[in-house]
Amino acid sequence: MQETLNETPKSNNVLDIIKTPFIVLYNIFAYAGVGIKATFFDLWVNLYNGASYQVDKTYRHTKQQFMEEEDKIYEMTKKKPKKEKVYKYSAKTLAKLEQEKKELMLDLQNAGATRSKVPHVYLYKVRDASGRIITGTMNGLSKLDINSYLINEGYDIYSIKTSPFIDFVYKDSSFMGKKMSTKDLIFWLTQLSTYIKAGLTLNESIKILTSQMKGNKARTTAFKAISYELTLGESFSSALEKQGTMFPALLINMIKAAEASGTLVETLDDMSNYYTEINETRRQMVSAMTYPTIISIFAIGVVIFILSYIVPQFTDIYAQNGTEITGITKIVVDASAFLKNNYMVLIGVILSIIVTIIVLYKTVKAFKTTIQIFLMHIPVIKNVIIYNELTIFSKTFASLLRNNVFITDSMDILSRITNNEVYRAILYRTINNIIKGEKISEAFKDHWAIPDVAYYMIVTGESTGDLANMMQKVSEYYQLLHKNIINNLKSFIEPIMISFLAIIVGVIIIAVIVPMFDMYGQIS
Repeated sequence: MQETLNETPKSNNVLDIIKTPFIVLYNIFAYAGVGIKATFFDLWVNLYNGASYQVDKTYRHTKQQFMEEEDKIYEMTKKKPKKEKVYKYSAKTLAKLEQEKKELMLDLQNAGATRSKVPHVYLYKVRDASGRIITGTMNGLSKLDINSYLINEGYDIYSIKTSPFIDFVYKDSSFMGKKMSTKDLIFWLTQLSTYIKAGLTLNESIKILTSQMKGNKARTTAFKAISYELTLGESFSSALEKQGTMFPALLINMIKAAEASGTLVETLDDMSNYYTEINETRRQMVSAMTYPTIISIFAIGVVIFILSYIVPQFTDIYAQNGTEITGITKIVVDASAFLKNNYMVLIGVILSIIVTIIVLYKTVKAFKTTIQIFLMHIPVIKNVIIYNELTIFSKTFASLLRNNVFITDSMDILSRITNNEVYRAILYRTINNIIKGEKISEAFKDHWAIPDVAYYMIVTGESTGDLANMMQKVSEYYQLLHKNIINNLKSFIEPIMISFLAIIVGVIIIAVIVPMFDMYGQIS
């Protein structure tokens, strides 16, 4: 046992001797690995982190600087709020306004509260929140209605007036009328339909369009008045009707029928398409007349220039050489002298004739009818007028029938839409025939202004009970014919106008040059 105890330490020493090199070698590789890791990994990681920090710091600084620059640009380009102007008036002016206000209050308690059967234009004077005195016009049935609307808008009201003269200036006369253009009407109908389809109420849609279609004071006032009427519980058609001539009678009656049938959105879309097509037809007419008008003005300008500047120079040459002028040359020279000496009188006479014709055309029914009948018997032009009138008539009639408007009401609306006295007489005859119990087609029978094709299509529509679709087909047929004849007319007019200009200028030039040859013949 003693020997065993003595042998154990020897064994441990041997193992220690054997393990020591491995431990040393392990430590060498371990520390070498740490060194390698520190050299090839940790060092680069630290360098990367340091660089990233610097980059991030620079980025944050650059981004902040960039945003500050963008904010400066935004503030610089942002619309600056207008500085409110302080309006001050003299004591005399304020006293006068207060007197007008008292008179208005008395009037509103008596005659001013009486409603008329038709809308009138009311001229008002108010003061806004900034103290500015504003005058404007608005359509309504009574002064009390206008006063209620203006109070709702936050105005201090001083006077509200109406008279036949105010009606004439702001409603009946074309130069101050407030009728919405076809382009604006199409946009208004399209947007109104879109907003209602999106779930907005009618009043909310009108308010959005009021701010969306700014730029026209009369139109904005009308939109606000419509919104106010809707707030009071008035129907949409009634609110539109109170705006005078702002909205077409056709649109008002169509909306009135739509309110009864619950098809307002469909009617708005239908009327938008209708006015788009009508506008396209009118644009084609304008396009057809633009070219010949420009050529005519150019031709007149060229002729006037030759007669007033070129011909007098030749006249002086003839006078100096004693050349006798005869025939067409004398006519041209006399025309040149007359134009040069009496150009102001000539301009006055021409303008007077034009103004007289326009006034007579607008005011004298017999004169207007005679002119229209004359134009409707001129080849080519008659087809342009007839096709255009039939397109508008049939398209409008089809829309009225589809919206369940009574026949008599439809004919009355159609008679107010057309500006042609011949077709207006046909429509009034149709109304009388309907009252007597006769067919619609009876008034169109054997009339020179109604082509046979249109008449037989109307008869077919009556016989089949599908007059609305048949009238739509009539409108499409004559719209195509109208478009084709307009295109052909432009192609036809161009060579005629150029030839006419060439002939006139050529005749004048020949007339003044021919005597030159006689003069040179005498000299030689």
